[in-house]
Amino acid sequence: MRARCTTEGDGAPLRAQRMKNNLSQEAGTTRVLAARHIAAVVAGNALEFYDFLAYAFFAVQIGRCFFPAQSPSSSLLLSLATFGAGFLTRPLGGVVIGMMADRRGRRPAMMLSFTLMGIGMLGLAVTPPFHAIGIAAPLIVLTLRLLQGFALGGEVGPTTAFLVEAAPASRRGLYGSLQFMTQNLAQFAAGLVGIVLAATVSARALDAWGWRIAFLIGASVVPLGLAIRRSLPETLNAGWLEPVAQHAGPGYRRIVVLGFLMLVSATIASYVQVDLTTYAQATLGLNPQVAFLATMVNGLSLACCNAVGGWLSDKFGRKPIMASATGLLAVCSYPAFFLMVRLGTPAALYIGSAVLGALLGIATGPLLTAITEALPARIRAGTVAVVYALAISVFGGSTQFVITWLIGATGNPLAPAWYMLGAAVVGLGAVLGLRESAPRAAPAPLAA
Repeated sequence: MRARCTTEGDGAPLRAQRMKNNLSQEAGTTRVLAARHIAAVVAGNALEFYDFLAYAFFAVQIGRCFFPAQSPSSSLLLSLATFGAGFLTRPLGGVVIGMMADRRGRRPAMMLSFTLMGIGMLGLAVTPPFHAIGIAAPLIVLTLRLLQGFALGGEVGPTTAFLVEAAPASRRGLYGSLQFMTQNLAQFAAGLVGIVLAATVSARALDAWGWRIAFLIGASVVPLGLAIRRSLPETLNAGWLEPVAQHAGPGYRRIVVLGFLMLVSATIASYVQVDLTTYAQATLGLNPQVAFLATMVNGLSLACCNAVGGWLSDKFGRKPIMASATGLLAVCSYPAFFLMVRLGTPAALYIGSAVLGALLGIATGPLLTAITEALPARIRAGTVAVVYALAISVFGGSTQFVITWLIGATGNPLAPAWYMLGAAVVGLGAVLGLRESAPRAAPAPLAA
């Protein structure tokens, strides 16, 4: 007892030792982690999301190829329902691959998820159309989407854990923002491929085989991605100094619940914006080139502002950055869609896409870091993977279907705006209930 009181009472030496440990920890982490390792993680993550999102961007064409129906809207709904089916297996992938990452290491888990995604990517590109093999075609597509969902469900947890564990304490927000940033760069890349294809091949050719090129491009990168990921260092049980809490505190369950609500909000807002490609064609009546360009604008705006949000959270804290950007997103949701519908011009679509993307990008930049850095290493990858996968599987997989149905049922083209506004309000409430976790802005920790 006496030794304990002496240690805790001598505050200055204890603080000095902690500062020394933190500095040596940060320096050690920086020395171990090379730029190519960060590139390997984020590039693989981007490719997986490129494939998953490319389906959404070509939903109209895929629907005509595999889901012929009496009306175009029915074909689109069947295609979007299959897109949503890919979200059903995300929680299972989060559990299986996430637990693997917590037990065997981050690297083997990332290798497995990337391999499975490559199989699904190539399979979708070469599946014959409905008129060639009948009902087998949509069944194969459905199976491949389930496999891709399983792979992607296990991707986010291990890669986020790796980025946060590898980051210096003063840059965890920026490193963690690379997770969402690369997802949105993948959206930009998929939109770029889409606009090039729409500009170079006829609409009939795009329906028949043009959309397959987008998936073949992604599949061609898989062998290189596997080789790069094999070179990653292992941040779990490999002598790396732990940059975040070793043990879950009393607010651990609170973090999980609030994190889930924040991810639900971000997921709905994100997939409403992902749906802008379909929305521009099916609701606003704009041509595919304009629709894909809007996707590129939105994706680039999101990606750039993800990094800005992560960097700002390292300076000012996770909570104020997420709260202010989420609040502004709620305020701007309806006006942005109102202008898109009222004007119906490409310029209005591009401006709305950029504004909504910027606000969502800043809000989500620090999001995964705020959740991850509050969790212990022994359950970090699995918990983040499962919480993320549950939010995505329920609300990401249904968002495009729900807003397409709402527009048809109500006849109101502004339905996506109300859906995103409600989600932003829920997210803002969750952020306000969150405890600050950024090292420079967090309250002083209790004595050991």
